[in-house]
Amino acid sequence: MTEAPGTAPDPVPGPGAVLVLGEALIDLVPVAGDAEAHRAQPGGAPANVATGLARLATPSWFAGALGNDGFARSIEHRLVSAGVELGLCARPDLPTALAVADPGPEGTGYHFHLQSTATFQLPVRTDVERFAAVYVGGLAAVVEPAASAVAATARAAAAGSPLLVVDPNVRQDRTLDAANGARLLRELCEPAQVVKASDEDLAVLWPDATPDETARELAAGGRLVVLTRGSRGSTAYSGTAEPVSVPAVPVEVVNTIGAGDAFMAAMITWMVSLGVHPGGVREFTPSSVEEMLVFASRVAASVVAQAGTEPSLPVDA
Repeated sequence: MTEAPGTAPDPVPGPGAVLVLGEALIDLVPVAGDAEAHRAQPGGAPANVATGLARLATPSWFAGALGNDGFARSIEHRLVSAGVELGLCARPDLPTALAVADPGPEGTGYHFHLQSTATFQLPVRTDVERFAAVYVGGLAAVVEPAASAVAATARAAAAGSPLLVVDPNVRQDRTLDAANGARLLRELCEPAQVVKASDEDLAVLWPDATPDETARELAAGGRLVVLTRGSRGSTAYSGTAEPVSVPAVPVEVVNTIGAGDAFMAAMITWMVSLGVHPGGVREFTPSSVEEMLVFASRVAASVVAQAGTEPSLPVDA
């Protein structure tokens, strides 16, 4: 597979830059008080992470695919306004994928419209040595042709010097092949140095173990594993050390869409700011892990407390 046309010549990332590979799409979110109305909101977990990184002052390079419709222009405006670099994006002459959000008491479900869209025509990035960290995950990890590009880029990162960060971010819908998707996400976690996943993600991917057991096993392979549990906080597992947990920040919940992605962006920001390298995840002390979780929880809370998905730095950070 070759890199997509239109991505050269590539701009040059500066120190501490993060490469984010995955989808940018449109979430159609129900409007409160109007059962027939939906608001079009730029989304996609990787695009949310790229935006979150830029909002947190971390150099963010989004390597996705933007189409040729008004939705793509809205997505581009959101990314550029946040400060995300788009020089590595593909530009297929196709429409943008849609995700119809279905919020509920246990979280937000989605129904997808993905076929023949620009969103999953991702470029393969093998030039990952220029970045401090590489993030992969989201729908792009399980929807072809993007899934092949994500896997190839992850392998390149794992073989080099960037910190490979994976968020499996399981999505379930009749338009997706659940068994094959779970296999692809498990394989994506294998080469990662950092895995961030919700308890629901791990329960789907490894149904024969509890999320805690799975997180411990992944961590025993030399990874830093962060398990998020929504309002019940988060727990980090590093090697065979005792896990470190922090509570969620108390906040009046307005919106849960994008909270996990904000948490992820904050984790990456924290690690990149300290110059953490792939081997360095084994050297985290309990106090440093706790500091990271507290920071990420506070950033996630900034999203939960508002209607949008844009995170902000804690005021005393």
